Amino acid sequence: MSLPLFLVDALPTGSTHVLDGPEGHHAATVQRLRVGEELLLADGRGGTATAVVTAAGRGTLDLRIVSTGYVKAPDPRLVVIQGIAKGERGELAVQAMTEAGVDEIVPWAASRSVVQWRGDRGDRARDRWVTTAREAAKQARRPWLPLVAPASTTREAAARATLVLHEEAKDRLTTVDLPPTGEIALVVGPEGGIAPEELATFEAADARPVRLGDAVLRTSTAGVAALAVLSARLGRW
Repeated sequence: MSLPLFLVDALPTGSTHVLDGPEGHHAATVQRLRVGEELLLADGRGGTATAVVTAAGRGTLDLRIVSTGYVKAPDPRLVVIQGIAKGERGELAVQAMTEAGVDEIVPWAASRSVVQWRGDRGDRARDRWVTTAREAAKQARRPWLPLVAPASTTREAAARATLVLHEEAKDRLTTVDLPPTGEIALVVGPEGGIAPEELATFEAADARPVRLGDAVLRTSTAGVAALAVLSARLGRW
């Protein structure tokens, strides 16, 4: 079984470390790790450390650092420009895409998005996506935390878009050429799909429409399905 992973602001520089705060509470109180058990620490930027529990307190663990390491950032980066969805569907998409290896998620304020992120409401919604991505990264034992960017307009999204998932596209994601380095930014529409004028904007910016197959997937599942295809094609999986 994989070792549990806990996130820290910075990796320990010495041979010992005290894990406290929310992560210490989760490790000591929720998961009830005890003396002699091993765990992983990660800084979310590729740095990792394997540690052994030497003492357990209320909400804290004393650790002995066994080894440290560094995992290089994936290249090309996988970015999903995700149409903002209502309710829990957006957070479900973020969770699944993080587990599938997305490197950055860009919330997209599409014209057919039922929910629009404005003001404090938008800040809270993005914070939920950030928290969801963080917890999913821990669950998946990822040394790199995916970035959740600020909400993007269609023109801002088009400036980064490489591929656009669209049910009427002629090309399949399994066969189009992929860049060997840099980033691949894939657009996923909201529940109502991508409006014709939005598709035209993406195409004018040289983003290529692609489809997965004949079935039309929900906005909460299309991104993770596409990431699975890309990860297999790029040798990540």
